[in-house]
Amino acid sequence: MLGGAAADMPNFETVKITQPVQGVACLAMDRPAHRNALSRQMLGELAGALQVLEADRTVRCVLLTGGDKAFASGADLKEMAAFDYVAAITDSRRPFWYSIRHFAKPLIAVVRGWALGGGFELALSCDLIVAGSSARFGLPEINAGIMPAGGGTQLLTRAIGKSRALQLIMTGDPIAATEAQALGLVAQMHPDESAMSEAVALAARIATKPPLALRMAKEAVLHSFEMGLESGIDYEFRAARQLWPTKDKEEGFAAFLERRTPDFGGR
Repeated sequence: MLGGAAADMPNFETVKITQPVQGVACLAMDRPAHRNALSRQMLGELAGALQVLEADRTVRCVLLTGGDKAFASGADLKEMAAFDYVAAITDSRRPFWYSIRHFAKPLIAVVRGWALGGGFELALSCDLIVAGSSARFGLPEINAGIMPAGGGTQLLTRAIGKSRALQLIMTGDPIAATEAQALGLVAQMHPDESAMSEAVALAARIATKPPLALRMAKEAVLHSFEMGLESGIDYEFRAARQLWPTKDKEEGFAAFLERRTPDFGGR
């Protein structure tokens, strides 16, 4: 249902799914009393909700958002304080992080307020970040005698390079949205009051693009971090050629030649 709860979605306790416009789903973390601290339950529900949205052919782009004051304040330290060594090294939350990072459709983080620790790692796990002017990003784990464990050391380094990443990780200092944008972490920055509507508009544009091509392009970009240049270009070529027999490719070419807007069906 546009503007309301998405139809035929399972009930979750810590996340909510709505559909602001056609083709776009909004997945909102909803633990306001805990500033959206990432408990095991919420990470599991995020992964479960994304699995549902990946299977829904009507959803072509997903927005991941939190509250006005905190996107997500980090791991649930009260929960983690009970971990012994065995629980820490066999952390049952790892599969949830993996499934979030490997979500196949375009995933946009909309960040207002604090995105700390796991919250920052969650935003980094998305494809794009749209930030409100109040957004603050940081990996403060070092101040608690630990280090990032949700992908922060790898994702942040790939995004901004070793030196700057190590400075943020070793000091635990947060950065403002303006600096995050200057570093290339943030794709768009807007005043808080318009950040969500701007993100919806961006997602709606992406949702009109051919779903198969979006998926293959995303895979190619993500694989670029794991391959050398020539291997990556090879992967890109093979992925592009897999799109050649699709109906969306036929529609895209026909629409161009007929000077009309294409209508992609994901086939």
